[in-house]
Amino acid sequence: MGEPVATRELEKLDVFRDLSATGRNMLECGMQLHHFDELKTIINKGNSVSGAYVVVRGRLRVYSISPSGNEATLYFLNPGDICILALNCIFNNMDYPAWVQSEPDTSVGVIPSLTYRTLFQTEPSIQNLTVHALSVLVFRLMEELEEIHALNLNARLAKFILMRSEGGKELRMTQSELASHLGSTREVVAKLLRRMVADKVIRTLRGVIVVEHPEALAKQAMPQ
Repeated sequence: MGEPVATRELEKLDVFRDLSATGRNMLECGMQLHHFDELKTIINKGNSVSGAYVVVRGRLRVYSISPSGNEATLYFLNPGDICILALNCIFNNMDYPAWVQSEPDTSVGVIPSLTYRTLFQTEPSIQNLTVHALSVLVFRLMEELEEIHALNLNARLAKFILMRSEGGKELRMTQSELASHLGSTREVVAKLLRRMVADKVIRTLRGVIVVEHPEALAKQAMPQ
């Protein structure tokens, strides 16, 4: 018999290759691999967390929802990232404070709470992973806060399109999805996009934004 599929997938990530034999055995006994083929909310605010969530493939989006129903992206989790909010829940017996959405073709390894806490006590690589996750989260949140204060919504939208477009040319995302990431409404985002189209900076298709002039878009992304 070969190693469990979940463990083999997780060990593609550098941090888990450095585990001791005991640590590897613990993972094999407890970890599960979950695959999501489509866009799906996999954790809701107030849910109990069963373990540590590690992205193996694809991407997770962690977001909040305002009392008025508007969504706002807090941060993304890419392959190799671990959700620090989930770690906070399992170390402090708390419910999850936000929502998590999977992108299509995303795989997530779930390490049971007790297993992760034990690994954290005994495995230097897991300790480093946890500290790194906390540092990255603080940096991302501070960066987002500074951006909100420094940029108006049009500049934030322009920057988001530039950063998330494929090869700097296309962004496959609906207006509603854009609004969710920016903590705004579809109507406001649609208005800003129409201005960009009128300026011949972008071109919009169904569910796709085509960047026509990245230099001009970059100017719009700068603080005013």
